[in-house]
Amino acid sequence: MANLTFMNQTIFDHGASQQLGSVLVQHGIRRPLLCTDQGLVSLGMVSKLTDTLSNEAALTIFDKTPENPTQVAVEEALALYRELKCDGVVAFGGGSSMDLAKAVALGATHEGDLLEYTAGLGGIEKIGQVAPLIAIPTTSGTGSEVSSGSVIIMNNGEKLILISQNLIPKTAICDPSLTLGLPARLTAATGMDAVTHCIEALLSPAINPPAEAVGCDGIERAVGQGHLLKAVADGQDADARWNMMMAASEGAMAFSKGLGAVHSMSHACGADQSLRLHHGTLNAVILPTILDFNRDHVGDKYARLNSAMGISNDSDPAEAIRTLNSDLGLPANLEEMGVKRDAIPDLAQHAAKDICTFTNPRPASVEDYEDLYDKALSG
Repeated sequence: MANLTFMNQTIFDHGASQQLGSVLVQHGIRRPLLCTDQGLVSLGMVSKLTDTLSNEAALTIFDKTPENPTQVAVEEALALYRELKCDGVVAFGGGSSMDLAKAVALGATHEGDLLEYTAGLGGIEKIGQVAPLIAIPTTSGTGSEVSSGSVIIMNNGEKLILISQNLIPKTAICDPSLTLGLPARLTAATGMDAVTHCIEALLSPAINPPAEAVGCDGIERAVGQGHLLKAVADGQDADARWNMMMAASEGAMAFSKGLGAVHSMSHACGADQSLRLHHGTLNAVILPTILDFNRDHVGDKYARLNSAMGISNDSDPAEAIRTLNSDLGLPANLEEMGVKRDAIPDLAQHAAKDICTFTNPRPASVEDYEDLYDKALSG
């Protein structure tokens, strides 16, 4: 069983979730709030997790995490946290549950509107110590269990980022067995989220060779070694699930050096709660358009990307991703996902001020984003 200390303490292997009780004791948490969603409750995964705990842990469950976490849901969970005098937070689920849990941990120790702590309003400097947080992912995608970020749809309708080293969970418990049997479509979408994190981190102009190396390893596991396609083809492939969960964690380790325009565009689309679009699917669909856009602004990094993907040096990585998306059964363009052309002006405005824009290798204006959305709509 691996114990990693790159960003935090990460307990990683099949069966690792059985160590939740000892991790709670390690961090002095006696009254944890478990942030999860109703789907995991219905599947029996929450009860299976909580059955491993002793009676000493007075656990409270918040299971109303929406697909794209909202400030409203954060405030509801926070009210429960305070009412029952909880002393720590456990995130159990996909990226949405982990993002919501981070925001709850923040709200438990900070006063004022959550909006004040978003990165665009100088929130990075305002975020101090948060409530103790443990993260247990049930998908292999966001890597939020080892990252410093949380994305929340605020009450003003914008999908914004909270970011601070203090938001990194104290301990991540990564148990690939929790992802066995995950539906193929969700496996593909979350897997491409991880791949996009690795790729955008590699291409970010920030100087951080160790993070780039980690990102390349994640790309190689997921794409070059074919573990994403294997996990989609056979949901019970334990080795593929292990490697995809590692790639997801590596993606978040890597994007400590920043993301890029793919995420800026995805965040804008994901803010539309009427469409309920999956973030990983958005990343997969938008990624080829941004690879085309960035092509002449990344130096030799496409050669490194191609090597990690297992394709020839003169191959087009954008076309390789389009082919991969097709093989995974993902949409070919944003139009297939329900995004309308008349939404482009508002989406472009949102994307242009998203914090991820500022670490894209090629600067992107509002006009650029209008053109990029137009291209992504048709694929």
